[in-house]
Amino acid sequence: MTIQTCTVYHNKTETKLAYVKKEGHLEKPVIVFCGGYRSDMQGTKAMFLEDYAQKNGYGYIRFDYMGHGQSEGIFEEGTIGSWAKDTMAIINELTDDKDIILVGSSMGGWISLLCGRELKERLKGVVGIAAAPDFTRDMMEQFTQGMKSDLVNKGHVELPNDYSPEPYIVTKALIDDGEKNSMLHAPIEIDCPVTLLQSKKDSSVPWEKALKIEEQLTSNNVNVILLEDGDHSLSRPQDLELLGQAIDKIG
Repeated sequence: MTIQTCTVYHNKTETKLAYVKKEGHLEKPVIVFCGGYRSDMQGTKAMFLEDYAQKNGYGYIRFDYMGHGQSEGIFEEGTIGSWAKDTMAIINELTDDKDIILVGSSMGGWISLLCGRELKERLKGVVGIAAAPDFTRDMMEQFTQGMKSDLVNKGHVELPNDYSPEPYIVTKALIDDGEKNSMLHAPIEIDCPVTLLQSKKDSSVPWEKALKIEEQLTSNNVNVILLEDGDHSLSRPQDLELLGQAIDKIG
């Protein structure tokens, strides 16, 4: 595995994003995996997709947003908009105008939808895994008055983290930018095949969100797969099999 870097700019500051790129057949799309909030490109789904892509002839890119994993930058300075720009920079720099399949997990599902609108006819398919557009708005609705005060006075709030002893740091900039990039209040102009994988037992993203996404997408080819079991990550062997099948249907 060779980790390379792509240079992007955040507020005129040079930042190197870490990525792994695998070549595929010339006629096949490139699969780009967009990870979740605070996740990195070494996770189970990212590695499964690398193996899947190589076995099926797709090009493949996994990468870390600014402030994530092996990329440079400070996590707390990132926003939905800046991480979406990271994703587009990776795509524009590394894919040679080839067709793209976006696979997005949780926050990466939101970023996939944002980038999918920009890619237009290059976008051949989207697979969302517990896709979480507008999750910053959902957060704000659950904040106590004290937390809202911290957000204004301190510029951030600390939230419990189920996956680490370190708390989630949610900044006011993240919340404000999330509002600017909110999607579920208007049509999402993506017209390619879209599959949304979602567990009904997801404790982070309510399963009804998948139905809201479906409702707003302009595509007439949207498949929502609601699982009765599983968790937010959907990284079990049977979940990964469904992920592979979703890409198979895109072709």
